[in-house]
Amino acid sequence: MANVNYLENTMPVAPLMLCVLDSSKDFGKMVNQHLVEYRHTINQPHIDSPAFQGYVRDDYLLDFSLPRFGSGEAKCVINETIRGKDLFILLDVTNHSITYKMNGFLNHMSPDNHYQDLKRVIAAVQGKAHRINVVMPFLYEGRQHKRSARESLDCAMMLEELSKMGVNNIITFDAHDPSVQNATPICGFDNFLPFYQFLQALLNNEKDMIIDKDHTVVISPDEGALDRAIYFATVMGVDTGMFYKRRDYNTIINGKNPIVAHEFLGDSVDGKDVIIVDDMISSGESMIDTARQIKAMNAKRVFICCTFGLFTNGMKAFDEAYEKCYFDRIITTNLTYRKPELFSRPYYIEADMSKFTASIIDFMNHDVSMQSVITPTEKIREIVKRYNARIEDI
Repeated sequence: MANVNYLENTMPVAPLMLCVLDSSKDFGKMVNQHLVEYRHTINQPHIDSPAFQGYVRDDYLLDFSLPRFGSGEAKCVINETIRGKDLFILLDVTNHSITYKMNGFLNHMSPDNHYQDLKRVIAAVQGKAHRINVVMPFLYEGRQHKRSARESLDCAMMLEELSKMGVNNIITFDAHDPSVQNATPICGFDNFLPFYQFLQALLNNEKDMIIDKDHTVVISPDEGALDRAIYFATVMGVDTGMFYKRRDYNTIINGKNPIVAHEFLGDSVDGKDVIIVDDMISSGESMIDTARQIKAMNAKRVFICCTFGLFTNGMKAFDEAYEKCYFDRIITTNLTYRKPELFSRPYYIEADMSKFTASIIDFMNHDVSMQSVITPTEKIREIVKRYNARIEDI
């Protein structure tokens, strides 16, 4: 665990408890296991103090249930004491694999259903837990973060509602637009980026890259992801570029204006390895078109790094694009649910975020500075330095 010395002489805010909803069950188990390992190995000199009661446990998972009536309505039942605990609630609003029955019909859980379950948990522990923290990797309604016509501001409404319900901190990853946190100025809001995990996964699988300005470039597929690309490129010490999406604003298809063309802004990518960074792959149409144009500009290889791999239109288009050599690898995190068929694809690489998430929770429970967690600049530079020097075990 990075910077563990910060925790060895600090007290936790309160005993830690992890509430993992079914939408994040597998990921939550991994996070819990890391927390157990951390606290069994930490050199905590005051471990026998009453202030550290319950600090070292074999399991931090809360025992609770979310049963449903035949009408489809649900409730939350807490099966153990939560009083005085520092509660972290983990959920994945994108997990459509979970089903429930209503009037005899089988329904798949939508983001709205997952969000309602979150509120049920908060309502059940309200007034009992010492502090309520929500770990929501994919920010609910994060794509509807600003108003450009007479339309709802769903993400802002969600943040305001959670704040009023007593949530102290909201933890998310690669928010579509982090400025949406302005909707709740007195509620803690932390947005983390997975760049270190992206790079670690990529370099562990590709042994012949050269990370410098002459051989590698980081590309943003649109203007919205430019900040991500600039930071990633700057830390790695390589150049950056971007595509500008020309849209037809007179037409709306599937809730968005269709893209007319992608225009590239940047230096030549001829003979270079290109890393495309973005927050998500939804249908994937624009990402495939971006990769196709980059390969047409004679790029050596194309690696796609996206925090959330939703693949809402399935894998067929990506399989065809891979066969046509438009891209070489796709890297996504395990923060959200991924289609089972994705794991059989030869081009897919997973960036594991469970250890990082456990570190975030542990640091927050101790109420210490998160600066070294938020910006892992030195860790990224070190891994690039070691890779270019061809040191094993990145």
